[in-house]
Amino acid sequence: VLRNAVHVEEAEVEKCVRDVMKEKRIEQRDTGFKANLHISLLQISGYKKLYLNVENLRKVPYDSENEEHEEQLIELWNLLMPHENLKARISKQWCDIGFQGDDPKTDFRGMGLLGLVNLVYFSKHYTNEARQILSRSNHPKLGYSYAIVGINLTEMAYSLLKNGALKSHLYNMVAGLPQMEHFHQFYCYLVYEFDKFWFEEEPESIMHFNQYREKFHEKVKGLLLDCNVILTLQN
Repeated sequence: VLRNAVHVEEAEVEKCVRDVMKEKRIEQRDTGFKANLHISLLQISGYKKLYLNVENLRKVPYDSENEEHEEQLIELWNLLMPHENLKARISKQWCDIGFQGDDPKTDFRGMGLLGLVNLVYFSKHYTNEARQILSRSNHPKLGYSYAIVGINLTEMAYSLLKNGALKSHLYNMVAGLPQMEHFHQFYCYLVYEFDKFWFEEEPESIMHFNQYREKFHEKVKGLLLDCNVILTLQN
């Protein structure tokens, strides 16, 4: 019963709680235990469901023929560059917010639509911070490609979710089913903290990006080992 409990779907949690209590001879009227076990099983099943949702979004390739995809891309530009009009869909202007070439769609290959959704979420919910970080990313000596680094941090957030490293963080943050919103919030934390980390470390050049990215990754993994951890900008 206990082994099966960690694989239950959301709809089966109530029955599973009753089965565990029966098997362990715990009084059904012990409402404290019942409530805590119910929350725990929701968190466990929810973590797996969240990973599948994130993975499904990652698997969606950016499609310039898709109106919704294009709208999100234009929204990203407007959030970050409110005082400058985008002159054309294919334009060197995209480099101003840290894409590699004239058409950002090529930069979303690795993380698919997830990379774009993360960038838009941060820009929409933390607009001032996003514009400030974009401005800092244009530093003459310590600058980096804002959008490319943002997509790179999506990969970091995704890999930490996939290997289970985010369990304590999400279990502490959500008394029940974690949602996509909570994954986005963690991503926002990474973007904000990476920018601080990059400027504190003062790398010699962007050529050392991978080395410092890995150092930051190790730092975050270390923080996530704390069983009381919650890593969000809201805190």
